[in-house]
Amino acid sequence: MKSLVVTAAAAVLLAAPALSFAQSAKSPVTRAQVLQELIDLESVGYNPARGEVNNYPDDIMAAQERLHEKRLAEQKAAQAAYGHTGEPVTESGAAAKPAL
Repeated sequence: MKSLVVTAAAAVLLAAPALSFAQSAKSPVTRAQVLQELIDLESVGYNPARGEVNNYPDDIMAAQERLHEKRLAEQKAAQAAYGHTGEPVTESGAAAKPAL
């Protein structure tokens, strides 16, 4: 009986790390995603070959900010392409006549 309890406890302890990895909520970034992000950053003027080691954080953060602004502008342009939504209006029936 004691060996059964020890075996069960050992099985639980060995299975715990494997189960903890299965609960990871964030998936790893793929090579295609990294490549697309680099292409997007280069589209706003970032050049990784041009930068200096000391300026790297400033260069990449400035490029990320420009990319964010570009994406916001694209979203606004896409929303404006359909025109202004305005206030909802319902019209039906005849025009109101002045009271006598």
